[in-house]
Amino acid sequence: MTAATRKSKPPPMRPSSPRPMTAYADDIYGWAREQAAALRVGDFSALDRENLAEEIESLGRSEFNRLVSFYALVQLHMLKCEYQPSHRCASWEVSIATHRKHVRLTIADNPSLKSRLDEAFERAYLQARLDAIRETGLAPKAVPATCPFTRDEAMTRPFVHE
Repeated sequence: MTAATRKSKPPPMRPSSPRPMTAYADDIYGWAREQAAALRVGDFSALDRENLAEEIESLGRSEFNRLVSFYALVQLHMLKCEYQPSHRCASWEVSIATHRKHVRLTIADNPSLKSRLDEAFERAYLQARLDAIRETGLAPKAVPATCPFTRDEAMTRPFVHE
C-alpha cells in the first residue's frame, strides 16, 4: 500500500507527550514502530485500530501471494521443461526444487493456507503460462490455458537433467 492510498486521519497523541504519533499516511515505518511500542506497553488508546487491522490483513494476503509466487516459479520451469525439452538445463531443475521447498516451508509456516492450495495453484498458473510464453517464444496456443499437471505432480514429479 502506498502513502497516497493510505487513509489520512489525525494521528493520536503520544501518551505523556504533547507531540502526536506518526500518521500512517506520512511514514509507515515510524507508524509501525510506534504502534508496536504502544501494543507492547498496553497503551491501547494510542492504537490506530483501523489501519493496524488493515496492515495485519495485508500481512496475511502477502503470505498467500508468496505461495502463489512460489507455485508460479515451479510451474514456469515445469512448462519450459515440458514444452522445450531440447533447452532443458540444470538451472530449471534447481529452480523447481528450490521453489518446491519454498512452497513446503510457506505452508508449514502458515498451516491455514492449506485450505487455499488449489486456489493458489490455479492463480499461479495464469502468471506461469504468460511467463513461459514470453521466455520461450512459444505461440500462446502451444501452452495450455489450464495447467497440464496437478498440484501433486508439480510438487513431486521428478526432473532429472540428462
